[in-house]
This record gives sequence, C-alpha cells and structure tokens, in this order.
Amino acid sequence: MSLLAQTSGTLVNVVAVLVGGTLGLWARGRLPERTTTTVMQAIGLATLFVGLSGATDLGRVDTPPGVVAALLGLALGAAVGEGLRLQDRLDAVGERLRTRVRGEGRFTEGFVAATLLFLVGPLALIGSIQNGLVGDPSFLIVKSTLDGVASIVLAASFGWGVLASAAAVLLYQGGLSLGAGALAQWLPDPATSPVVLLVNGTGGLLILGLGLGLLDVVTIRIANLLPGLLLAPLVWWALGFVL
Repeated sequence: MSLLAQTSGTLVNVVAVLVGGTLGLWARGRLPERTTTTVMQAIGLATLFVGLSGATDLGRVDTPPGVVAALLGLALGAAVGEGLRLQDRLDAVGERLRTRVRGEGRFTEGFVAATLLFLVGPLALIGSIQNGLVGDPSFLIVKSTLDGVASIVLAASFGWGVLASAAAVLLYQGGLSLGAGALAQWLPDPATSPVVLLVNGTGGLLILGLGLGLLDVVTIRIANLLPGLLLAPLVWWALGFVL
C-alpha cells in the first residue's frame, strides 16, 4: 500500500481545517458578536456529545474496569503533566507561532482549543489506524467534515491559531497512519482492542472537559492531562496483572 493511500484521510483533514479556517478568518468581524457566541456554544454542546460518546467506550472494558483505569491514568497523568508544565509549554509554542505569523486575537487559545478538539477523540485515533491498516479513509473523511465546520467558527472567534493546528493534525494523524501501516501484522482489531477502547474513552473524558471550557463552565488545563491517554492502558494492564 502506498504512503499516499495510508495518509489520504489525514491530507483531506488538513485541507478541511485550512479551508474552514480561511473562511473563518474572512468572516471574522463580519459576524455579529452574539451570533459568534451562540455558534460557539453550539460547538461546545456538540463537543460535549462527542466526548460523552467516546467516554462510553470505558464501559466496554470490564476486566479490570475501564473507568477505574482511566481515573487512575488521568490522576497520574495530571501529576506528570503538571510536573512537566505541558500546558505552559504548549501555550509558549502558540505564542511563538503567533509572533512568527503575526497572528491577531486569541492565537494561543485558538491553537490549543483547535488542536485538542481535532486530535483528542475516537475518530482521530481509530480513523488514522483504519486508514493506515487497510487504506480506508472513511472515518477521517467524516471527521474532516466536522473539523472543517468547527474551523470556520473557531477561526472567526480565535484567529490564526486555528490554521496552525493543521500542522498538528498532519503530524499526529499522519504518524499514526504510517505507524499502523508498518505494524499492521501485529496490531489488534482497533474496534475491539481494550487498549484502543481505553484511549478512546479517556480521550472522550478530555473532550468533555474541552466542551465545558468552550461553554465557559469551567477552565480545565487539558494539556496537563494528556499523559493520561498513555497511562490509562498501562494502569489497566498493571491492574490486570495484579488482580
């Protein structure tokens, strides 16, 4: 299978983010503030739904319980993330990008919000693995449609930071697809693998937190919880070994 076939869905996703973000920049200042606010709230509600849908995967892992593994993984991940100051470092990256492209508005917030929204979720993970394993980009094409619409609203609100997130989409999803293609003969079925379900479910919890932030309910330092995505499967394996 060619590299283009393995990453076709990711390339479509990148184009969708860039096109949607460009349209959002054009609409910036042309939309009434109350319209933008209401649409952002709609995006927040949809984000909560996506997060909740992903979090339900934890219920499909019952030995040991996926919820317990996710909780312990996020707790340990929070300690690691706070210790490494991941949120501050990510903010600093956004500020450097803002300076280089002379971005205006809430560049860092837009970069962080868009990157997390586009990458932390079941479609990004399973879609990338599916594309790399069998060359099927269908999941990522669905995700591209959602991301393109979200990019319009996010760019209209936050500015250039949303377009910068396209680079993160290319690196993360493209890397996953190429890795899945190289390890295809050893990877389990992503639809039933407990490890994938745990990552999806834990990612769903993070997406829920992001949605609450978009709705201005509470501000959660999501980036500092990201190590939990890797630690939750390790905790699940350790619990299974002990129990």
